[in-house]
Amino acid sequence: MMKISKKTSNRLPAISTASLPDIVFMLLFFFMTVTTIKDNTLLVDNDLPNADQVKKLTQKDRLIEIFVGKPSKELASVLGDEPKIQLDDRLAQVKDVGPYVLSELDKKPDAVRNLVTVSLKVDKNVNVGIVSDIKEELRKVNLLKVNYTTYEGNSEKN
Repeated sequence: MMKISKKTSNRLPAISTASLPDIVFMLLFFFMTVTTIKDNTLLVDNDLPNADQVKKLTQKDRLIEIFVGKPSKELASVLGDEPKIQLDDRLAQVKDVGPYVLSELDKKPDAVRNLVTVSLKVDKNVNVGIVSDIKEELRKVNLLKVNYTTYEGNSEKN
């Protein structure tokens, strides 16, 4: 007697790609809502120094950033080589630091105003005099939490 058998293949069925566009658009919308775009252009050279004991600040909404350095190559021909202070997208004087910091503090929610830190991003070739002038202005407006932004690495390379 003859045995009849069905032909069966051991292959797995094809994976359905019908939900793939939904997943792609869901990821796209997620990254569009979570990603922030850096909105200020750097007008000063900002080669930060290295430090071997660094602590990362995780909550960027509690920072007010002040950049200090020599003007960029495009602006150096007009402004010279003296270190300048950048507040948002403009160059400023030391006397402008206090009002700027207070205006930025007013933009913060009431719950985090006491937790705000001023982050100084100072070029490693800038003299300490301008930094101490900025700190004096911050003392006048009673903002005493100051952070110096650096790169992690060997501090002897500075």
